[in-house]
Amino acid sequence: MSHRPIVTLTTDFGTNDHFVGAIKGVILDIVPEAAIVDISHAVQAFDVLDGALAISQAYSYFPNGTIHMVVVDPGVGTTRRPILASSDGYHFVAPDNGVLSMVYAREERIRVRHITSEHYFRQPVSSTFHARDVFAPVAAYLAKMVDSHKFGDEIEDYVRFAAPKPKATGEGRLRAVVLKVDRFGNLITNVTPEDAPALFAAGSAGFKIVVGSREITEVRTAYAEGAPGEVFGVLGSMGYLEIVANRAAAAQITGAGKGSEVSIFLGEAAAAGKGA
Repeated sequence: MSHRPIVTLTTDFGTNDHFVGAIKGVILDIVPEAAIVDISHAVQAFDVLDGALAISQAYSYFPNGTIHMVVVDPGVGTTRRPILASSDGYHFVAPDNGVLSMVYAREERIRVRHITSEHYFRQPVSSTFHARDVFAPVAAYLAKMVDSHKFGDEIEDYVRFAAPKPKATGEGRLRAVVLKVDRFGNLITNVTPEDAPALFAAGSAGFKIVVGSREITEVRTAYAEGAPGEVFGVLGSMGYLEIVANRAAAAQITGAGKGSEVSIFLGEAAAAGKGA
């Protein structure tokens, strides 16, 4: 590896407590030359899907050889396994609770190991802070070029889930959901161009999107294209339909939030009414 070893951190720990600092201290004590990058510590608490979204949107932009530590771990201290997942370009250290599911879906080849080599752990291991005592030292030793096979045996029964997909509820009708609300109040849905290509076609018309208290009939290409306070759709950088407002919080305007239903009507269904 010609560059400094890179370890990224994605957690739901926030920044008000000592947790992130302790993790970084453990890593730097083992591999002082490591570059530690914070992807996010604002994952929704206990929300494994939100963690899966966060890491899936960031990991591939890092150099090959990067170690990604992903800890959203409501099962810490239970029988859930610590795992090491290795793709052709990256290592991922995480609890085996599905937080890497969207990475698994993106990578053609991935090997997952149950981390059992306790001599790499920080001792004693706290039953409430595996990020510090298990995941951080394993990530650090990986950055120190310890071979992945030394941490444990490969497994096939690792936990994974499919991200929610829009569902057809009739001819020209889809029921979708808001996956998350970003800090700007944009509503990130689970709708992709493959799900509803008519929404994103040039000059598209004859559709209706219903979310919260609003009906939306415009999909634009940039946030600034709408009038102040207008709610409309864009294809965001995550690859999903976003419900947005120009310099305003669409979540507040629509009254919708994470988990809210999004109804899409295409063609004749758009003219027929709101019911899905």
